[in-house]
Amino acid sequence: MLKRSLSRNLVIAGTCGLAILPFFCWGTPSGHDIDFHLSSWMEVLSQWKQGIVLPRWAALAHWGYGEARFLFYPPASWSLGASLGAILPWRMVAGAYCWIVLALAGVSMYALARRWLRPSDALFAAAFYAVNPYHLLIVYWRSAFAELMSAILVPLVLLCVLRIRESGLRPVLWLSLPLAAAWLTNAPAALMIHYSTAALACLIAVQQKSPRPLIRTALAALLGAGLASFFLLPAIYEQHWINIAQVLSPGVMPQDNFLFTPTQDSDHNRFNFLISLVAIAEIAVTAFSMWLARKRLDRPTWLLLSAWVTASAFVMLSVSNFLWQYLPEFRFVQLPFRWLLCLNVPLALLFAAATVPGLANRKRPADSAPDDAPDEPATASTAPAPWAFRATVCALLLAVLLVAGHRIQPPWWDTSADIEEISDAISNGTGYEGTDEYTPADADPYELNKDLPPVSDPNGADAHARILEWGATHRHFTVGADAPEEVTIRLFNYPAWKVTVNGRAVATESSEVTHLLVIPLSPGENDVCIDFARTPDRLAGGVLSLIALAIFAAAWINTRPPQLHAANPAARFKEADA
Repeated sequence: MLKRSLSRNLVIAGTCGLAILPFFCWGTPSGHDIDFHLSSWMEVLSQWKQGIVLPRWAALAHWGYGEARFLFYPPASWSLGASLGAILPWRMVAGAYCWIVLALAGVSMYALARRWLRPSDALFAAAFYAVNPYHLLIVYWRSAFAELMSAILVPLVLLCVLRIRESGLRPVLWLSLPLAAAWLTNAPAALMIHYSTAALACLIAVQQKSPRPLIRTALAALLGAGLASFFLLPAIYEQHWINIAQVLSPGVMPQDNFLFTPTQDSDHNRFNFLISLVAIAEIAVTAFSMWLARKRLDRPTWLLLSAWVTASAFVMLSVSNFLWQYLPEFRFVQLPFRWLLCLNVPLALLFAAATVPGLANRKRPADSAPDDAPDEPATASTAPAPWAFRATVCALLLAVLLVAGHRIQPPWWDTSADIEEISDAISNGTGYEGTDEYTPADADPYELNKDLPPVSDPNGADAHARILEWGATHRHFTVGADAPEEVTIRLFNYPAWKVTVNGRAVATESSEVTHLLVIPLSPGENDVCIDFARTPDRLAGGVLSLIALAIFAAAWINTRPPQLHAANPAARFKEADA
């Protein structure tokens, strides 16, 4: 069993290794978000070295003025990136990250596919899912590493949703885990996952003519949100403290990113055309597979997958604009083509199922067979899988991506020197370019003075402060004043900053336009401490997560795994016609 499991994982890992071979030839792909992620990983590692276990404030963003990036951007991706940066050269981190995430996505798909497919066919579905065209486009054109990590969770969510039909409380607990992980991985993907979960639960409720699946799914969603509350509650509450509206600025609004939608930006249009061609190719293969698989899967499962495909494809088109306008928080998915992340799960399952011959001699359903169960020998009703056809379709999909990418918008590459430059800027405190949406509300980061001293007088001159400590979340300095005056700190003012002068808390002000921290001083020597304090919402989020964890643990301990039914029609292939 161990040998077969190891062999399976090696095949998935090897396939993903082939997918990232260009990293070794040309360097790191410089996708849309590469600088954001690399600088985040490097700063997180820097803060870990300062003893900050869960960073909240990105101190070096906006060239040292900071931003509340880590309060709002989920921790899973930047934790993995920083961990890899602690053991690998930075030039290798992005490639290692992509390899690990793609391989884990393949493993999760294998766990799902084994409900219906034989080991070899499930392995094909896993490998195909791991390196499907959209995942490769994320790796080489977008560098959306948090979204890529969410691909690990989508198959697990479907697996847990299907098990919600089983008796007992354990299926509810299992479903809560990937739902909680989604919030901690990527916010747009979490929205898609939760909407998909709700829709699938509704369809199962209709099929069973019972509201029970809806109730159980709602409980799982609530428990999952509770487990993630330490991050989720502050991110929701503190949105009005930042320029969150910038996440829906022109160019990243849903209306600008429907398939084949032109804008005034030629670069945007080229990428949109590329992603649209990839999406159409995947939708076409999915539709073809859906038709072929209609007699291979039991009808309830086929309907669930087909409905998910149809809905995912529909919301990528401009005719779905009304949904983006009126469904709660739906617009924060931003980019409609992101729904390929969900569509790829039924694509892999349907494509693999559509190319599997009849299984008339199966002795037991796939979901009850152990992972190491061997494939059955070919008979008159169990012919070998058409691997040539699978290879042809995969080659066509890859050709669409490569040819369109080469002709429309080739990827560009960062060298080791480019990455080293970012690392040096983190190490010497120069900082890096920040993001508009995480700056304090009403602050204009484009008016910042890069040459402003750490502590300056009202005229912008150096206040000649004696810096005792200047860390990410703690600043300590002394400064003398001949008369009552104010000093400006090279730091965005944010409600979480607490300032004490000579041991007493003081009320601070903000500078005009740039919204920098302004501290009033008394005549004489002033000992100033600035600390990023734990706000009440962060405390409440931590308490809720602990409560949810206690509930989860108590429910897990006090429930036994549900009995598996020997004959589960949702986990079988239909036998092929003679």
